[in-house]
Amino acid sequence: MVPERSFAGVDGCRAGWISWSRNRPGSVPLLRIHSRFSDLIADLGEGAVIAVDMPIGLPDRIAGAGRGPEQAIRPFLGARQSSVFSIPSRAAVEAKSYGEACARALETSDPPKKVSRQAFNLFSRILEIDAELQGDEDLKSRVLECHPEFSFCRLNNGEPMSMPKKIKGVVNPEGINERIAVLVRHGLDRGLFETGAPPGASMDDVVDAAVNLLMAERHAAGLTTSFPPQPMHDRHGIAIAIHG
Repeated sequence: MVPERSFAGVDGCRAGWISWSRNRPGSVPLLRIHSRFSDLIADLGEGAVIAVDMPIGLPDRIAGAGRGPEQAIRPFLGARQSSVFSIPSRAAVEAKSYGEACARALETSDPPKKVSRQAFNLFSRILEIDAELQGDEDLKSRVLECHPEFSFCRLNNGEPMSMPKKIKGVVNPEGINERIAVLVRHGLDRGLFETGAPPGASMDDVVDAAVNLLMAERHAAGLTTSFPPQPMHDRHGIAIAIHG
């Protein structure tokens, strides 16, 4: 059982949600997989600071190429900009089919834009977190959106990673090793990554959850910045921001 007031970095994976968590910076983190985000929250305990690689906060309308946070971080990422998907309006994300999502997105975006298949595949995960945050002011204050490529950039003295994590859908060992080197420089033990990924996840999920753990700890220490600096809130009072 993870002690109260823990820190966790979370990423989506084939089996559900993968997380690295620990109760204080410098201790050995625990790697786990949960099928539901609600179970992850319950296991972490009260007060846990959770950084997750998933869009949080859904505006009613979109102006430009995605939500404000996506537009704010892309200029920092160079060749890694394509990893930042444009997430549409709440009505589009809540749609029941891809066709309906595209129709709602066209109605609520300026300029009108349909939904990419990659973004659509995230919608059930986005809504899973959204359901937990609605009406829970405590969770809203301690579950934050991070983007791993941006997090690695921030930890790498502002320089984006030079190699992709995947090439044509296959994990790229050189890209993974480049990211592990950054994690090691910031205090994580290289041995954590030597056993590979657990069933239901891949190594890109493992390193993304790990960098989000560091971001959760940095956020609790007041060392992250909100992008954009003055984020909007959606109709449920959820901040629309990426932290890094």
